[in-house]
Amino acid sequence: MILRDILFEIGTEEIPARFMTWALSELERIAGEDLAALRIPYERLKVAGTPRRIVLYVENAAERQADFEQSIKGPPRTQAMDAGGKYTAAALGFAKSRGVDAPDLRFEAVGGVDYLFATMRESGKETVELLPGFLSGLLKKLVFPKNMYWNDSSVRFARPVRWMVALWDGDLVPVSFGGVNSGYASRGHRFMGSPSVNIPIAKDYWGIMERESVIADPARRKEMILDSIGEIEREIGGTAERDSELLEENAQLVEYPVPFLGAFEREFLDIPEEVLIATMKKNQRYFPVRDSSGKLMANFIGVSNNRARDMAVVRDGNERVLRARLHDAAFFWKEDLQKPLESLLPRLEKVLYQERLGSVYDKSERVRALAARLVASMGWDDIAPAVDRAARLAKADLVTSMVFEFPEVQGVMGREYARRHDEPEAVADAIFEQYLPRFAGDELPKAREGAVIGLCDRADTITAIHKAGLSPSGSQDPYGLRRAARCVNEIAWGMGLDIELGALFEASGEALSAGGDVMAKVFDFYRSRLHNQLRERGYGHGTTSLAVASMWRRPLQALRMLEAFDDVAAADWFGPLVLSAVRVNNILGKLSDAELAAVKLTGGLKEDAEKNLKDALDRQGAVVSAALARYDWKAVCRALSDLSPAISGFFDDVMVMSDDPTERGNRLALLLTCRDMFDSIGDFSLLK
Repeated sequence: MILRDILFEIGTEEIPARFMTWALSELERIAGEDLAALRIPYERLKVAGTPRRIVLYVENAAERQADFEQSIKGPPRTQAMDAGGKYTAAALGFAKSRGVDAPDLRFEAVGGVDYLFATMRESGKETVELLPGFLSGLLKKLVFPKNMYWNDSSVRFARPVRWMVALWDGDLVPVSFGGVNSGYASRGHRFMGSPSVNIPIAKDYWGIMERESVIADPARRKEMILDSIGEIEREIGGTAERDSELLEENAQLVEYPVPFLGAFEREFLDIPEEVLIATMKKNQRYFPVRDSSGKLMANFIGVSNNRARDMAVVRDGNERVLRARLHDAAFFWKEDLQKPLESLLPRLEKVLYQERLGSVYDKSERVRALAARLVASMGWDDIAPAVDRAARLAKADLVTSMVFEFPEVQGVMGREYARRHDEPEAVADAIFEQYLPRFAGDELPKAREGAVIGLCDRADTITAIHKAGLSPSGSQDPYGLRRAARCVNEIAWGMGLDIELGALFEASGEALSAGGDVMAKVFDFYRSRLHNQLRERGYGHGTTSLAVASMWRRPLQALRMLEAFDDVAAADWFGPLVLSAVRVNNILGKLSDAELAAVKLTGGLKEDAEKNLKDALDRQGAVVSAALARYDWKAVCRALSDLSPAISGFFDDVMVMSDDPTERGNRLALLLTCRDMFDSIGDFSLLK
């Protein structure tokens, strides 16, 4: 079999870096699916790209697509053949629809019934015949988050397409898109390469591009950036913050990365480092640098897309831009410090939170009241004053100049301004820690004060947005309710806070005058998020469902209950216990309320199985009640392990619905006691 390589380069105006990672992943997926559908075998599929090009490279693709053969089931023999042994109109119609002749039909038995079958065969075509349609299809299927239209209103892409190279080894594959026809001509680096570069054969592409200062593979560009950063670090004795997202963005911004060291005036280090870092990362895509003690240095590492003859010119230009931004930040810092946070609160009344839910000030006051209730319910009188003060000031920094310019430092600036105006340290820290965790894997609050405000803020958000009729749907969650619910659980679990979240939601609903229908949606939403989050931890669906159904109001206890039951799920006694619990419900479920009300244990148990079950219930009933009262789930499991053989033996040895009314009543009474115990723990039918 002859194997060849496929090269498809789509040359464009500069594509935004935020599109590229997604685009390359989509291209790989679509190309793989389309090649499989076309039955074109290949050895390896590779995607690459820079701001000016997207590249698909298929190594060792077969010269012909694989032959196709498929068996199709038709009507049964009773409909396909008449009494005389001839094919019916139904059979002939089936053959015609499948493009086969009647003599090629056959019967095969399926489930004891003979069905008519046709085998469809198709010889593979030359791959080169399929490539124009395959490559054109990729261009149409690759839809970006935002697309542009240019020459032809029916053609769209991330940015205008300026050239295309489409090769089957050394043969040109004709492709047209947006008024551009494929050819052999590519383009080198905009500054360091040639305006036109001939690609005579697909396998030469990578070497030619590198000579033209184009590193098409993003992974290779990342390696080059990291290697250069390492060299700079050794020169200055510092360590750059290797932010993975920043590294990805820098790699997608350049065709040939040239990292360089820059500096700024040390006086700017008086500004909170979060502001400096935000300025460097967000505005300039620079890597901040720290010294051996972890303090921010007055340096940065940038990544240029041009190896200039004099890199000092590049460095000076970048330093000049950063200096201007840092001067702005320093000005905002000094201006904001002139006004205590308390004085900014009236301005929050003019900041709209949501048109149906009032101002940010209104929300802040709701959170403050919720926090006071939560602190009181937990008996945390020691932190009540700090929580109240921090909750009052929690959102004041939103109207500062610094946060207006750099929204990502909300909370950070509130903490710094609070410190500068002599607020207690616990208050200042809580203003910052209310936002933790900010993203997956982020740190949790270190103190209860910030955790309380963060929990109450998120509970208010979830309830308020549901009341406004803006519940999340599908992938749409503009108010971040899913993230809010996740953070609530992470805080409760990570800090070991046994909060009564159901009561917190109810208090939030009261403050918002939310009706029962709204609160039902809030509870359903939260239970669903809790279930998903616990499943993400690897727990089974059944035990997770039991824990959520029983303990969703207390997320910490839901987790601990799940951990305890998951530990015993494989024990010999656990499966029989679940089956017994289900049998108890099934038997009692057949009785009317009146019949159940008449059931009483009259004594005089005769069978050993009856006595054993009663003894086990007498022993463990009080144990289970006491364990549940203190949420001792391991003690609950130990009690159930003692009960399991007794109730299994009961079902094995006695007939519950005895003809003797006294026996039947006693046995039903035992099952009622069992059901009450099971119900006090949870719905064991969820474990089936």
